[in-house]
Amino acid sequence: MERLRHDDPSHVGPYVILARLDTESAERTVPERRYLGRTADGEHTVLVCVPRVGADPSRWAIEAEGARRLSVPRFLRIAEVGGTAGFPWYAAPYTPALPLPAALAAYGGPLPEDTVRRLGAALAEALTAAHAQGVTHAGLSPAAVQVTPGGPVLTCFGAVRAAAPDGVRRSGLPGLDPGCLALEQASGGRPRPLGDVFALGAVLAYASTGHTVPEQSELPPGLRTLVGSCLSSDPAVRPQSAQEVLGELVSRGAGPAPSEGPYAQAGTVLDHGAVPLPGRVVAALATQSAALLSAELPSAQQPFVTAQKVH
Repeated sequence: MERLRHDDPSHVGPYVILARLDTESAERTVPERRYLGRTADGEHTVLVCVPRVGADPSRWAIEAEGARRLSVPRFLRIAEVGGTAGFPWYAAPYTPALPLPAALAAYGGPLPEDTVRRLGAALAEALTAAHAQGVTHAGLSPAAVQVTPGGPVLTCFGAVRAAAPDGVRRSGLPGLDPGCLALEQASGGRPRPLGDVFALGAVLAYASTGHTVPEQSELPPGLRTLVGSCLSSDPAVRPQSAQEVLGELVSRGAGPAPSEGPYAQAGTVLDHGAVPLPGRVVAALATQSAALLSAELPSAQQPFVTAQKVH
């Protein structure tokens, strides 16, 4: 949760904007501008997202509407899509959430391997459900993973498709983490499930090391083979489904979480186990929630003005 800047909107649709979700340093790899807002009567607090400056608003809006229509476990539940053709937005009910980079910052570095495995298993489970419906996420990255008390939630649906149409090279485009782009997607290929598998490997690498393209030696020994295969430039060498990744992640039993001390962990139940959150991450979630819920609405309210530049 970050202070607003001079180029941020004061309103988006019916929502008064209170804070930014992402830090300035993280913006380079976030495919949309994300804010925390509230209705003028103070009754509803929401996550509000708008396109990056310079993005194609029509493609972004198509992906936002597509996400609203989805019903996939652990995909962000979008409640409302609005705005104009030039300036669309979407909103989702607020729940305390940290983008994965912020969760690592709160923890003080890479997450424990047990946490990474369970986090990855929850994401693989979500991708398995999406792929079974014929849906490719095409936007998975550390910034797209929101760590919540109930486990991870996937956002930024369709970011790769929104950034550029098929056939147009996407490598180097603002808002896309190059370490999460499979070669076939970076070169303009149509996003497919094995591209999601590549991006999932990059997220596992990031959670384990703080980098989406780490050296093999940086990875925990128990994840080196899996992450390395996910990140193969050859789709045929990768695990051939998210379900295969899920099976590999849960094949090793996870030990019990510490119940006290600085590494105390809070778990939430999944079909295949708990997603342990280190105590410092839980504390950061609580701090965000308290700060946001106590934030006062601005006394002077100005209409939404489109930002011309994001620093």
